Amino acid sequence: MTQDSFFETLEQQYKNQLPFVVYSRAINSVIKCWLQNDAALHTTSDFSESGFVFAPFDLNNKSILLPERDCEHLTLEISNLDLDEDFKTSSIESKGEVAHIKLVTKGVDTIKNGDLEKVVLSRKVEKDLENENPFTIFKRLFNTYKNAMVYCWYHPKVGLWLGATPELLFKVEGKQLTTISLAGTQPYETDAEVTWTSKEYKEQQIVTDYITKQIEPYTITINVSEVETVRAGNLLHLKTYIHSRIKRESSLKSIIKALHPTPAVCGFPKETSKQFILKNENYNREFYTGFLGELNLKTSKTRNTNRRNVENNAYAVVRTHSNFYVNLRCMQLKGHRAMIYVGGGITKDSIPQKEWEETVNKTKTIANVLS
Repeated sequence: MTQDSFFETLEQQYKNQLPFVVYSRAINSVIKCWLQNDAALHTTSDFSESGFVFAPFDLNNKSILLPERDCEHLTLEISNLDLDEDFKTSSIESKGEVAHIKLVTKGVDTIKNGDLEKVVLSRKVEKDLENENPFTIFKRLFNTYKNAMVYCWYHPKVGLWLGATPELLFKVEGKQLTTISLAGTQPYETDAEVTWTSKEYKEQQIVTDYITKQIEPYTITINVSEVETVRAGNLLHLKTYIHSRIKRESSLKSIIKALHPTPAVCGFPKETSKQFILKNENYNREFYTGFLGELNLKTSKTRNTNRRNVENNAYAVVRTHSNFYVNLRCMQLKGHRAMIYVGGGITKDSIPQKEWEETVNKTKTIANVLS
């Protein structure tokens, strides 16, 4: 399939107001597209179905499912997408400094009082669009963020979301569970020596320790990698891989509930920080800091028994795999406006003014694909 026919099909699906998702996983030249054949709204609560899931920050709200059986599936293998026009990035006005600094100050005070160890506080930034075509924005995201899960998701009864998230919530291949802890943020500067503060290392360690503790009841043989610095666009983060094996009796839903939301998007302790966010952020995150990805898809691999005197040594092994990405570095399109969501982790050492500046840098990261 050519790029033109691939996106023409997508354009027609959007014009017909039918649900779809188009996405490409990190470091991958394959773009996948799911086209739902009707406008029905499907949801999941136990995550036992097969499909593509789009889940909110608060799982008390509905997780939207594009069922695998109700969708047409298209694939495009390409390293770079052609764009019809050049574009210049326009500046984005950051409003709400006073309100965000007040919110962060309240978070720091609450932590110092001993009620929280960490809380992630966010805000929503609005920007007028000159070109609101979501596929143009998707193409720019794909060409710009090669180390991210890039997506455009639409349901006429829910909305239109795009993003380029660098953070894997977790993936499951058979019984093998892989997740990461990602925390700490600083601007990327060419040839500059990278240094991290104790506050940022502590923030990273909180996430790593939390994930390890959360998955322990459901897994065995947990292995934690060394902390490394990774680049995501014009930002740098601290990252750790955590590998384990799922116990036979553990369900996918139990692991989702254990890991979502992580301290990287919510805080610690989880429920206390979540309630602080819902009470004090004064806006609805919706699907920002939720998660999205492939749910319970089956793959078949051929294996060889390596046994003598067997007529056919090869046999097929069918495995189920899922991969979920945290919905960060994302935006929601409503008419001629983009709603950009940004936030940062707050600890007792946080400086409110610097936390505000961090959200401004993160806004620029996602806004640079908007003209």
